[in-house]
Amino acid sequence: MLVYQDLLTDDELLSDSFPYKELDNGILWEVEGKWVVQGAVDVNIGANPSAEGCEEDEGVDDQAQKVVDIVDTFRLQEQPPFDKKQFVAYIKKYIKLLTPKLDAEKQEHFKKNIEGATKFLLSKLSDLQFFVGEGMHDDSTMVFAYYKEGATDPTFLYFGIGLKEVKC
Repeated sequence: MLVYQDLLTDDELLSDSFPYKELDNGILWEVEGKWVVQGAVDVNIGANPSAEGCEEDEGVDDQAQKVVDIVDTFRLQEQPPFDKKQFVAYIKKYIKLLTPKLDAEKQEHFKKNIEGATKFLLSKLSDLQFFVGEGMHDDSTMVFAYYKEGATDPTFLYFGIGLKEVKC
């Protein structure tokens, strides 16, 4: 299994269990998330409650909870939304922090394509949710989520160039 870690913080943000599609020359990765139900498992043990003298279900009071698989699996932490000025400031800081961590070829690719990726994200800014990894570092790679038109499950956007592949 492959895990993708944030190059800046080593937080695990994705794995190969979630296939991605490259956008903007590989700068962004698009990953489809899914709402899943967690908790409340109804186990039928075959007992007859009326024969046992039980009026009501005396099972454990589990609460079913709907979560997004990617958010839950990687313990992503939602952040407050950004306005355009805050987002541009984040991108500038991110470029400054990430560039030295890339080899020369990737630096060139990143510098050449980050503008297109930024414009794409800015076009969706009002629809985006913002997440960081479990460590909640200020200087981390941001993960973005939004709902495509008519979709009931979120789509996640990652800076693929800001992730490193680790074999588990």
